[in-house]
Amino acid sequence: MSYAAPLKDMLFVMNELAGLSEVNALPGCEDASPETVEAVLEENAKFCAEVVAPLNVVGDKEPSYWHDGKVTTTKGFKEAFKAFGEAGWQGVQHPVEFGGQGLPKLVATPCIEMLHSANLSFALCPLLTDGAIEALMTAGSDEQKQTYLANLISGKWTGTMNLTEPQAGSDLALVRTRAVPQGDGTFKIFGTKIFITYGEHDMAENIVHLVLARTPNAPEGVKGISLFIVPKFLVNADGSLGERNDVHCVSIEHKLGIKASPTAVLQFGDHGGAIGTLVGEENRGLEYMFIMMNAARFAVGMQGIAVAERAYQKAVQYAKERVQSKDLAGSPGPVTIVNHPDVRRMLMSMRAQVEAARALSYVTAAAFDAAHHHQDDATRKANQAFYEYMVPIVKGWSTEMSLDVTSTGVQVHGGMGFIEETGAAQYYRDARILPIYEGTTAIQANDLVGRKTVRDGGATAKSILVQVRRTEEELAASSSADMAAIRARLAAGSKALDEVVTYVATNMKSDIKAVFAGSVPYLKLAGIVLGGWQMARAALAAEHKLKAGEGDAKFYQAKIATARFFADHFLSQAAAYRTAIVEGSAGALALAEDQF
Repeated sequence: MSYAAPLKDMLFVMNELAGLSEVNALPGCEDASPETVEAVLEENAKFCAEVVAPLNVVGDKEPSYWHDGKVTTTKGFKEAFKAFGEAGWQGVQHPVEFGGQGLPKLVATPCIEMLHSANLSFALCPLLTDGAIEALMTAGSDEQKQTYLANLISGKWTGTMNLTEPQAGSDLALVRTRAVPQGDGTFKIFGTKIFITYGEHDMAENIVHLVLARTPNAPEGVKGISLFIVPKFLVNADGSLGERNDVHCVSIEHKLGIKASPTAVLQFGDHGGAIGTLVGEENRGLEYMFIMMNAARFAVGMQGIAVAERAYQKAVQYAKERVQSKDLAGSPGPVTIVNHPDVRRMLMSMRAQVEAARALSYVTAAAFDAAHHHQDDATRKANQAFYEYMVPIVKGWSTEMSLDVTSTGVQVHGGMGFIEETGAAQYYRDARILPIYEGTTAIQANDLVGRKTVRDGGATAKSILVQVRRTEEELAASSSADMAAIRARLAAGSKALDEVVTYVATNMKSDIKAVFAGSVPYLKLAGIVLGGWQMARAALAAEHKLKAGEGDAKFYQAKIATARFFADHFLSQAAAYRTAIVEGSAGALALAEDQF
């Protein structure tokens, strides 16, 4: 199936909800005019549809393979990645001084979505490279920036994250990889890292591994972890590539999905020690790696939206073509299944969830831009708090949503969805990793509870709810029955979320296990309510456009209908989530270990 980027919806969200004009007015964002942004998105959509999307099924059927320490990627990937770099797509949001385009995150976000919709496996390589760029921009020395950034941004080199070890998954306190100082400013790295996405491949001249390791006298636990640059090929003083470093791929994993993306086991130091250089200060590695992880977590949330969008498009196409059974209201013969009420319900469910998650993520991206570029300090801080609160929701809720949507996509196809040849199953399989890597949904929920809610006593969450209630007031001012229904559901949802935030903030010390038993439902509740808030804002904007007689009336009518569906079918779940969180820990924690 071909992929057609939903440009109309993307631009609507950017302009009407995320405030593209306000972002364009920020210092350093002057190039992001509406006309320029639309041109950038159109070109990106064309590239993704014509160059990257055709490789998606190919990569699933003929994945990357390992032989004698080397990984050969799917046929066509190498050429597509070269074209991706040469067109400047790796550098959309990165600094002009290192060869990037310097555009805001709000502009990069739909580009990220389109690339991942086109081909999730392919897009993982640029995703990890973006994270490496962010980490080096923040913590790298001037020399490291000069050595690595331009080559990473151009796509000549790619980047990886090396955290996980066989005994150290989510618990990085157990990291054992060693970094031995050599007295000349370099270190020799020894250890094994697993689950390294694009840890070995043939698409770039060099691979820049960012590696967590311990120096000899480091403290125990996460406070003793440092971050090192360990390139596949050492870099000479003049910037040319030198000898092969002592880091080797000893195997790649065989996976349920994202098969074309090589997931490597890397061995450091089997032949004398891999040469690495310290990033920043010793024992601050986890802090620096979190810069990379936060960039990656937001991007993984976009992966969820992207694959869900692709599954939705596929399901719509099939539903409009598949003829089966008569119309319930009466028809002379069988009709396409899109005419059947339950198929309509499934398609609306897919559509509404994708649109809600897209809106929430784009608004979050705009907050990132304001946090980094706004001239007023208080405004920067408020937007930073908003962004940090939203990242675990964008990552956790959007990826969990993708499981629901891609599964529903299979269901729309019926028995044919279970057959690989139709393509619906690939989206379901590919999506399954998304709530796991870059921190599971539970880890995102722990972050939302601990760092994002309890730490400030729920102040950030409560300030966001103040904004939600302003939208409720705007809905109340409308005479539309749709707006009244959306308002009723949103008001009940915001009330439920408010009560949960209070419960989490006040019960953390007295009953910590009860709070964390409800952490994932809290994250999902926040996603539903705040996604519903954005859908309500979208409905109001669409109503305004219709009254003014502007634009595509059918698009705006569909936007209102989709917002109404989200309110009736998803916001209506808020009270049940509140009950499960506030009153549900007794059942969750009732059994002793030996009773399982």
